[in-house]
Amino acid sequence: MLESQTIDSARIAGGGEFVLAKHDEEWIVRVDGRVLMSSRMHDSEEALAEHALERCPDPETILVGGLGLGFTLRAVLDRVSERAQVTVAELVPELVVWNRTHLAALHEHSLDDPRCQVVVGDVFDHIKQSPKTYDVILLDVDNGPVALSSAKNQRLYSEYGVRACYRALRADGVLAVWSSGPNARFERRVAAAGFNVEVLRVAARRGSRARHVIFMAERQSRGQ
Repeated sequence: MLESQTIDSARIAGGGEFVLAKHDEEWIVRVDGRVLMSSRMHDSEEALAEHALERCPDPETILVGGLGLGFTLRAVLDRVSERAQVTVAELVPELVVWNRTHLAALHEHSLDDPRCQVVVGDVFDHIKQSPKTYDVILLDVDNGPVALSSAKNQRLYSEYGVRACYRALRADGVLAVWSSGPNARFERRVAAAGFNVEVLRVAARRGSRARHVIFMAERQSRGQ
């Protein structure tokens, strides 16, 4: 059996050590030894974009929170118009570098698309500073509402974070949140912030029984 090969690593302030590894044709990112993402299981990341954009046809501005291995971004770019503006917010600078180099072929060099701009920093801070900016916000940060790589990510999924997402959306905007599993408390929190919420269970990988969860939240206009 082939052992995985470590390609590069990075440590974030207040968080864990990120390791980029390759096992045969599979790319893996681990955090403190635990698999955070894998190129073998990315169908739910693509579903995140697919289901959100079905609910918001022809959006002009889209925010992708968390670059990952680039699959969500690729799915967005394949579904929006040439005039759309897609912003990617990624906390780990090295992950952006890896996506421009080692991982670029996975997502067909999406970061070179002229519709795409990358913001290196905390997506929570970016959302707070972007009132009424986005038609669609896609969040695939950490392991979902239960943080794995950085405790600071819990802010994004807090009551304050969800309300910040509401304020960052335009009228009738859509918030879609990826999660490794169900979370009833988070679902109630999203509804309390003023969203109509639907919980989708999608395949982690085609042909697999494993399921991930997408919280699909449509903004209710209420004068905010």
